[in-house]
Amino acid sequence: MSIEIRTAELADQSQCLELIERLIGQPRAEGWLTTFETLLERHRGEVLVAQEDGVVLGLATVSYNLAIRYAGEYAQLEELMVDESGRGKNVGGSLLSEAIDRARSRGCAEFGLYLVESTEHNQPFYEKYGFERVGSEMRQRLE
Repeated sequence: MSIEIRTAELADQSQCLELIERLIGQPRAEGWLTTFETLLERHRGEVLVAQEDGVVLGLATVSYNLAIRYAGEYAQLEELMVDESGRGKNVGGSLLSEAIDRARSRGCAEFGLYLVESTEHNQPFYEKYGFERVGSEMRQRLE
């Protein structure tokens, strides 16, 4: 059967959140449901799923942000997660390509992502899709 890449729906919520729990190795956090539902509205971002035979094999979440320097929006890949059963089927690449295409269609000036220590090994994957390393990230936790 072929793999379908599409916008997530409310009916995908359970499978998507279970996939995230499993892949990050942490229990579902308070606020995940609300955040998923907000992303379904597609104002500030969106969730894409890769599905085969009714099973979600992977997901990508993208946020859309405003910046004066771009005179509008830019897109940010927040999560790209693929279940073991989806590996080797180009699920990640298909999700990433679709996310980039949607950002371009939306008029975004740029599409970015962050690599952190635990994901540095993915740099060659992203380079295949035209990404280049730019600068360093700094963050401050607000909790």
